[in-house]
Amino acid sequence: MISLVSSSSGGTCTADSVRWRVVPARRIPAPALALLVRHGRTPTTGSVLPGRAPGLHLSEEGKTQADRAAERIASLGKPPVAVYASPLERAMETAKPIASRLGLRVRVERGLLECDFGTWTGAKLGTLRKRREWRTVQAFPSSFRFPDGESFAEMQARMLSALDRLADRHRGETFVAVSHADPIKAAVAATAGVPLDLFQRLAVSPCSVTALVRGETGSYVLCVNATASLSELAVS
Repeated sequence: MISLVSSSSGGTCTADSVRWRVVPARRIPAPALALLVRHGRTPTTGSVLPGRAPGLHLSEEGKTQADRAAERIASLGKPPVAVYASPLERAMETAKPIASRLGLRVRVERGLLECDFGTWTGAKLGTLRKRREWRTVQAFPSSFRFPDGESFAEMQARMLSALDRLADRHRGETFVAVSHADPIKAAVAATAGVPLDLFQRLAVSPCSVTALVRGETGSYVLCVNATASLSELAVS
């Protein structure tokens, strides 16, 4: 960047009073690659809305899924430098084998928490689907707040704030964030410019990996719901 500097003490610039100074351009930091991992399967996956209730652990199948996710992530040419997780047991138990394979420790990040489902926490999904409000949850989630709980808009803002904070901390690096289905889907929707009312059309399976690039020059969705090799991750 070149700037014009006047050495004249008065208000008039002449050819003799002008000199040029080269000002180094600001270097834009490299973006971060966020690997969002949904926790593994639990005994109630697909049948109960567990929310933030404590005491829910991975099933044996979920533990196997976590081990496989750890293997896929560890095989990356540029391995992650940090592993973060929601503080809920099922997320921490998913994060631990990933961190172990990478020689890292799991860092708790509350911004990755599941949505606060309020009084719906622990309810059976079959029962909730019969409620009149369920149509709003599925078709117009941006306008819905769980009774005594969080709204989907608040959940999305919280998740994005956490990811931006972590991306700023890990510029030019890769990090893992173990979270839950709805927060991950909401982050994908925002990154892709999809309205929140359509985020329920996305699918995020247990222990799938969703890769987002986040940086000052823009954000990109590299993959969603990946359960196979991650070797081809790149911005095209």
